[in-house]
Amino acid sequence: MKKTVCELFAGVGGFRCGLNNIRTAEDYGKEEKWDTVWFSQWEPAEKNTQYAHDCYVYRFGTRLDNNGEDTTNYNIEDVDKTTIPDFNLLVGGFPCQDYSVASSLATSKGLEGKKGILWWSIRETLETKKPPFVLLENVDRLLKSPAKQRGRDFGVILACFRDEGYTVEWRVINAAEYGYQQRRRRTFIFAYKNNTKYADRILNTIRYVDALEEEGKKECMENAVLKEGFFAETFPVNKAESAKMKIKELPVEVGEVSETFQCAFENSGIMKDGIIYTIKTVPNYHGKQITLGDVMETGQVEEQYFIPEEKLYYTDPTVTHSDETEQRLPKEDRQTWQYLKGAKKLLRTSSTGHEYVFSEGAISMIDQEDKPARTMLTSEGGFSRTTHIVKDKMTGRVRLLTATEAERIQGFPTDHTKYCLVKGETVEMPLRKRRFMMGNALVVNLVEDMEKTLSVIFNNE
Repeated sequence: MKKTVCELFAGVGGFRCGLNNIRTAEDYGKEEKWDTVWFSQWEPAEKNTQYAHDCYVYRFGTRLDNNGEDTTNYNIEDVDKTTIPDFNLLVGGFPCQDYSVASSLATSKGLEGKKGILWWSIRETLETKKPPFVLLENVDRLLKSPAKQRGRDFGVILACFRDEGYTVEWRVINAAEYGYQQRRRRTFIFAYKNNTKYADRILNTIRYVDALEEEGKKECMENAVLKEGFFAETFPVNKAESAKMKIKELPVEVGEVSETFQCAFENSGIMKDGIIYTIKTVPNYHGKQITLGDVMETGQVEEQYFIPEEKLYYTDPTVTHSDETEQRLPKEDRQTWQYLKGAKKLLRTSSTGHEYVFSEGAISMIDQEDKPARTMLTSEGGFSRTTHIVKDKMTGRVRLLTATEAERIQGFPTDHTKYCLVKGETVEMPLRKRRFMMGNALVVNLVEDMEKTLSVIFNNE
């Protein structure tokens, strides 16, 4: 089977880098193993610039649709999906949103989701292009959202795949638990058409199990999740001690899923023909562990990254708690990293006028170099509790992460986001945007691992 790819919500090309093992600047110009026939990246919040798209184009060039037009920077909802060139693998890191839909329609085929919910563009692409394989990434809370109807959103997604003839495997993966440099938990979804050879290989034992023998089916599905399936082969696991597989059936219509369905999804599972099998697993990895220190700069770092002493501490550096229940600290004290990252108690007033004490615990002021980095967010580099602060290896001074360190934490080549191609001209991406892009990205190393398994699957089709 041809290794052709369509990349939706492409960002700066994390899936593309991972699928083609692009690790250094020298790798950009090499022939790619996976041919990206079309991609889509559009940021609605950016009115005058499209830095992610323009960075992608700088690194990889653009792709024309079947009409010979460049629609890669259009709102995906406005793209005619029939104009997308044919492909065999759909990839993308789509946003976690509210997937609720109206249930009044007679069939789920006529279902329309809320405008702006980007899952429906993926669903429309599945309906129109019918790719045999799909690999998607989302935040780990996808399995539990929304809070008032746990599991509904993921149930809607599974029902859409079921209606299009797919079997779906999923796994919540923490990159650090497989040796990589960031403690980042994400939900990965691998779906495949029921008529593929891969589906036949993974699920062929089920045909020999009598329909009444539910325990036999359960064992087959547990085997797929723990040993034989896509994620089990790529990222080995053990069953959590005393964990039992849960089984649940999806309602027939997607609208009914939206209205009534709830499920306590575990971190691993598989869905076939509307039957959900889910079980808690634990990583089985005993290899090398990459740490934050391994990806930090060892040479001279620009002065702009260093934090002035007066912005670090407002009192003795050993103080990690503040109590403002009696009186607030001066504003200049509160605008220090020591205060921001320290534990605190302060009075607040609720919307109903009730006064209460807000408290939060302390987090480490300086990130530990001998551990993987904490999860990087889009606020990286800003005045935020989640921003990483490190000790410079050359000088010992305290500073923020450089743009290249942020890239390495996500597994991108050094300086991947440095340049963009804007209206034919090469321009540098602003530092805050480079950090933002990395906060939005996935850990490329995980996709590299998945690519090895994907290549075997495609070669056997």
